[in-house]
Amino acid sequence: MNYILFDGTVRNALLPFTYTRPVAEIRIGILTIREKWEKYLGSTTTTITEDYLSEKYPLVEMEHNVLINASLLPNPDLVDLILNLEQNEIILYHDEIVAFYASEAQEEIDFSTYSATEYEGDVLRIENTWDIFSKNAEALQADFDLITEGRKSAPISKTNDLICPENIFLEEGAKVEYSILNATDGPIYLGKNSEVWEGNLIRGGFALCEKAVVKMGTMIYGATTVGPYSKVAGELSNSVIFGYSSKGHEGYLGNSVLGEWCNIGASSNNSNLKNNYALVRLWNYETETFEPTGLQFCGLMMGDHSKTAINTMFNTGTVIGVNCNIYVPGFPRNFIPSFSWGGATGFSTYQPEKAFEAAKVMMARREVEFNEMDAKILTHVFEESKKWRND
Repeated sequence: MNYILFDGTVRNALLPFTYTRPVAEIRIGILTIREKWEKYLGSTTTTITEDYLSEKYPLVEMEHNVLINASLLPNPDLVDLILNLEQNEIILYHDEIVAFYASEAQEEIDFSTYSATEYEGDVLRIENTWDIFSKNAEALQADFDLITEGRKSAPISKTNDLICPENIFLEEGAKVEYSILNATDGPIYLGKNSEVWEGNLIRGGFALCEKAVVKMGTMIYGATTVGPYSKVAGELSNSVIFGYSSKGHEGYLGNSVLGEWCNIGASSNNSNLKNNYALVRLWNYETETFEPTGLQFCGLMMGDHSKTAINTMFNTGTVIGVNCNIYVPGFPRNFIPSFSWGGATGFSTYQPEKAFEAAKVMMARREVEFNEMDAKILTHVFEESKKWRND
């Protein structure tokens, strides 16, 4: 069977992160959504997404296909239903399409002719950007159980103080020394060749993905995910970093999500709680207004390739687009469009040519090439986000 993940109706609600990736490539817990589905299904997957993303994330269709809504995270019961799907069958969850069977011979799909099964169990779904951090604890526990089942952790150095060591798992090559690891309230997972330097305080749930680094004197509490090849320091609380990003110095990051190739300057901080304790509103790209999240704690949403200078300060509920460069002291506004350059005193347009030059250098440091596909995607984002800038 060929499995295809599709974006569904939530793509715009997940901007700016879905500007540069399909929904399936969002990281929550330890794995991306795609990696979760592939582990459960025992199969590779491809993607139906926006046209401008399809060159980097191509679709593969075969004679028999099952299409799966990527905004829903897999669990054993749901996967069992999907594995048993047959022709002209569909699975629904609260009237939302979960998965359906499609053959290559079908020119059009008429769901009125399909036999529908309503999934009545619990399922974790990502519908908004803030779900990525607010549902991270549950996703991290599920991934930890999936990845570590029947396996034994690599040895943990005796220089560390461990609380609930049965909930701590190190992959091959992971290193941690002279740190306190408390897995009472959630698991702690250290990925392959990751490093926790000396003198750190880590409280689970926590995931440090492949070749990621926690620098000395860092305080982390859950549920926090540091994606592959990222570096962190300072204080982190209930945040998700997709990968290849750096928050390498002092400063607070809480109830926040960072995309890939971001850099947070030294002593930069975000607020995650309003002074009047009111519920937080976030910029909504569809309605072009600030919409309620229903959360009292909500920090910073930062798209790929965005960066801050030292001592940058962010208000509660700030949304930053793709390829922004924020460097003026003070609090910039709560919504910063993609390809913006500046800060509290105002912004100018960050021209793609200069942005691409910076991306090439940054990515080369991690031995990743900035290629023509990346340039095309970011150029599309530049054009699509013009209406919010003063070009």
